[in-house]
Amino acid sequence: MSKKFAWTPSPVLPKARVSFADVSYEEMVSRAHALGPKLAARAEACEKLRRLPDDTERDLHDAGLFRFVQPKRVGGAELDVGIFIDVCAALARVCPSTAWNVGNLGSHHWMLGYFPPETQDELWDTSLDVLIATSLAFAGGRCRKVDGGWEVTGRWPLSSGVDNSDWNMLGFMVRDEGGAIVDQRFALAHRSEYEIIDTWHAVGLCGTGSKDVAVKELFVPERRTLSAWAFNGKPHPGSSVNDTPLFRLPLLALGPYVLSGVMLGCAQGAYDLVVGAARKRNTTNTGVPVNVNPTVQIKVAEASARIDNAEIIMKRACEHAMAVARTGTEPKQEDKVRYRRDAFFATRACLEAVDILMTVAGSGGLYTTGPMQRLFRDAHACNAHVMFSPEIQGAIFGQHALGSPGPAPLL
Repeated sequence: MSKKFAWTPSPVLPKARVSFADVSYEEMVSRAHALGPKLAARAEACEKLRRLPDDTERDLHDAGLFRFVQPKRVGGAELDVGIFIDVCAALARVCPSTAWNVGNLGSHHWMLGYFPPETQDELWDTSLDVLIATSLAFAGGRCRKVDGGWEVTGRWPLSSGVDNSDWNMLGFMVRDEGGAIVDQRFALAHRSEYEIIDTWHAVGLCGTGSKDVAVKELFVPERRTLSAWAFNGKPHPGSSVNDTPLFRLPLLALGPYVLSGVMLGCAQGAYDLVVGAARKRNTTNTGVPVNVNPTVQIKVAEASARIDNAEIIMKRACEHAMAVARTGTEPKQEDKVRYRRDAFFATRACLEAVDILMTVAGSGGLYTTGPMQRLFRDAHACNAHVMFSPEIQGAIFGQHALGSPGPAPLL
């Protein structure tokens, strides 16, 4: 057996091996809401730092908010996949950047559970709280098959939370001699093995630290790589130790819901801010109370309907996926493409709600001293993610519904 890779966890990680296996879904959501005042107070500093502040990372570790989908067998809460929506929405009401990092970094405990057991043990035996970043830009990596593993070279963008992480899951393409793609894989690389390139100067989600990473001719042992097709809801290398419903889900098909709660929280936070202020505000040019204006009343109703229905759609997809997993049957392709369709549709409704509310906020929403402008910018940045693209995700559904020829999507 190959010798395990020796590494020392970040000093920010907790030193005690705490279990969250008994924390309920409701309690985990409550813990997220309880952090609201602290996160609101740090939101501006998080943006300026352009990464998750150490104090915030410690608070999230203490609350177990990175480990809500980690297997119970190692002390994780292993909650239903809908927890991403509720926790991220609670955090995003005040700091979308923090919520984005929690969704991303929390999901990689889930992903690690699909890897071979020895790879899971390699990381979790050292620290149950290990943080793992990723980049889904498979085209950024190229490889060469070598004895015992893969030699990987590449540069990947948008690796959120990379400054806070000790490991990274880097996607790379496997091609045959003719250049055709025959596989897409993830390679686990330790922080000491890759370069972090400070490219994250963005208009929104500024505090996510979504920087580039690069490696050159890095040897990655076979046990630290995994085909992305292993996340399709069928038995996988981790099934021998993680065979509960959460680890029978089509993880990549549900990928958008890891982050869709961020958009939901942006919209919910904007609604609370704008509607709360409009109840007491008078227009600056006429002095008439804003809340008596029928146009404003209709806009509030339009925004509210979008937010409520977006939440219903998001949760319905997660609940359906969990119900299928509990039956022990493999998910159907028609369900997978619908999950993707519903995710982009729901997040677009949230973005529309934020835009409507910005018109109600008026000039007051423009001041950098207030949170509305941050929610507005962050919602638009969130909407730019490939998982929420109608052109891509809508086409996946349309191709299936219309029976169009083409390569099977990675679901």
